[in-house]
Amino acid sequence: MPVFNHYGKESDFMNRLVLTSRVGSDGTLRLDVPLGLAEADHEVRVTVEPVANQKSVSTTEWEAWVDEMAGSLQGEFQRPPHCDFEVRDSL
Repeated sequence: MPVFNHYGKESDFMNRLVLTSRVGSDGTLRLDVPLGLAEADHEVRVTVEPVANQKSVSTTEWEAWVDEMAGSLQGEFQRPPHCDFEVRDSL
């Protein structure tokens, strides 16, 4: 993924990294990310967002869920009418 500097020009500056880490029992997140000497004295941005707890589902569980959902829609499918197209001046 190319990285662009604040002038909008492509830069050779470091690539985007995605790290997953766990907050310690003291509520502090500690990161040690060696980027190399070439990246020394550059600014970086760190964004912290929680990772959703996702339960992995087996193929059998997935197929059972799909079978359970089949036929659960009540009513008829309806397609609303199209809107009128905007009339524009020719160029």
